Amino acid sequence: MTNAPARVLWLIKGLGAGGAERLVVHSARRRDRNVVKPQVAYLLAHKRALLGELAETEVSATCLGARASWDPRWIVGLRRLCRAERFDVVHSHSPITTIGARIALRSIPRRDRPRLVTTEHNVWASHAAVTRRADAATARGDEVHLAVSEAVRASMPDRLRSSTRVIQYGVDVAAIRAAAPGRDEVRRSLGVASDQVLIGTVANLRATKGYPDLLAAAAKVLPRTTGVRFVALGQGPMQQALHEQAARLGLGERFRFLGYRSDAIAVMAAFDIFCLASLHEGLPVALMEALVLGIPVVATDVGGTGEIVTDGREAVLVPAGEPDRLAAALIALVDDPARRREMAAAAHTRGDALDVGRAIRDVEAVYREEFRP
Repeated sequence: MTNAPARVLWLIKGLGAGGAERLVVHSARRRDRNVVKPQVAYLLAHKRALLGELAETEVSATCLGARASWDPRWIVGLRRLCRAERFDVVHSHSPITTIGARIALRSIPRRDRPRLVTTEHNVWASHAAVTRRADAATARGDEVHLAVSEAVRASMPDRLRSSTRVIQYGVDVAAIRAAAPGRDEVRRSLGVASDQVLIGTVANLRATKGYPDLLAAAAKVLPRTTGVRFVALGQGPMQQALHEQAARLGLGERFRFLGYRSDAIAVMAAFDIFCLASLHEGLPVALMEALVLGIPVVATDVGGTGEIVTDGREAVLVPAGEPDRLAAALIALVDDPARRREMAAAAHTRGDALDVGRAIRDVEAVYREEFRP
């Protein structure tokens, strides 16, 4: 046993502005330097929105240069990096990287092989069938399996679920509140009047985020009043299809896609209601950020969402895939400012308990207890 910090490689598909990616940056920023000496490796060069933030933490990042997630050449690069840096632990943050890491690490002699930790950030059903099969088939008993919520753990196959530990992540509460000093300027920049209700979401433009349902719900909400606006922050492969759907529904400028925003927290602080229409979730980071900012929530009751909010207190939860129910919940809050104020206060209080520091210490304890050389 030595007192040297564990050399850990955090492995992730990209450094875009997703929830798992932000958790890696939080872990770098708030790491205990006596416990962990981390590096980051990521597959996709074009996903780099958080690279600057990571650099500020003095944690180096290596791009493994994959053209796509399933490009096997990155596995060779990972093996080379592990041999050169002699990590104690490789901690993988997606099923794709986990599958590749298993292949790379098992080709390294056992005496030099890093141990593997995996974190499941989403429910099992959200992954492609081929990914689920490959993940389950390549898993072995010498790994440490973590999940971000009880719902994620419960969704896993029996033989993985039984050995999986839940470590519920959080967000950087102090940093979020410091990044949101006021909302009037943002609302003016968006063309939203002080007496209008701004409903917003923050989610990548992917099928799992339920955007078609959100647009369908907006089409029912907007005709009721001129005093509502919608905005969506995020980017992704469904961008064109969603813009076309919004046009067909006649939403016009009252539903705006803002794309990726580096000042997403400041924009969120201008919301009156945060809405998440996801079909699947692990533990939605944007939802936790909304709570920290004291924003009432309307969300689908999927994955770990119900583990961080209480229906009727900080949030209204509705079934996934039912835009009529989503619209009805939004309309009820739009029409009831007093209830919004009550929910906002409850959200702020709930946000106090969502700081990521505890989860970071728990993960570092895994490194310290099981993998210190």
